[in-house]
Amino acid sequence: MNNEYVNIDRFKGFAELYDMNRPKSPTYVATFLTQYLGYQPQIVVDIGCGTGLSTFIWKDIADTVIGIEPNEDMLSYAIVKISNEDNIEFIKAFSDNTTLSHGVADIVTCSQSFHWMEPISTLREVNRILKPGGIFAVYDCDWPPLVNPALDTAYQELDEYADMTEVEISDFKQYPKDKHLENIKNSGYFRFTREVVFANTESCDATRYYNLALSQGGIQVILKKNPLLIEKRLLEFKGLVDKFFELETLPIVFCYRMRLGVK
Repeated sequence: MNNEYVNIDRFKGFAELYDMNRPKSPTYVATFLTQYLGYQPQIVVDIGCGTGLSTFIWKDIADTVIGIEPNEDMLSYAIVKISNEDNIEFIKAFSDNTTLSHGVADIVTCSQSFHWMEPISTLREVNRILKPGGIFAVYDCDWPPLVNPALDTAYQELDEYADMTEVEISDFKQYPKDKHLENIKNSGYFRFTREVVFANTESCDATRYYNLALSQGGIQVILKKNPLLIEKRLLEFKGLVDKFFELETLPIVFCYRMRLGVK
């Protein structure tokens, strides 16, 4: 069974918080993958697209952009952002059964999502919908973003505590990100595989930085199941954030790792 069917519940109830604070996919992703493909893609499929942060970067590049997302909260938030001029559609489906036709996609992406999908069945489906010569790209940012050593350390400690606590109180299944490239390569579907590392800078104030932490799925799980386990830590973290930013807006750096396969 694809554990994405179980993991879907992890992402309920915070689509707006997620969309307003998470980093948008860098335009570099679309520019690089188009250049590497060698031609303008007709169809790009974004699997596990969430609220569409990783989908809309393709609207001026591909003829058709299709976002695949199983979570209704996230999907509903993505759909309302479509304008009449957009060449984007969203489909409620899972990574191992996108409902798309065979060999339709020039590029398939997974942004911040592949680690929640069972890799064998997902890669089988990606291979099915991807054209010969097409590209599959999985990319994630490393947490936390970089702004200040002391603050980044506090964020990292909060994130590690949330991950550890979530394992103890929930049954959600996560697949290691450091195995993404190995899984893509070992699938046998791709003639070339490679990791690409890049960074992107965005603006951030205290509210956004704190809400970035709140948008982490692990913290959301704890807040839903037993908020007393993390409320004190969140209060202390917010104090550090407010003290550091002092009403300023500052640049923060998101570091990304992309694992790609060329069919």
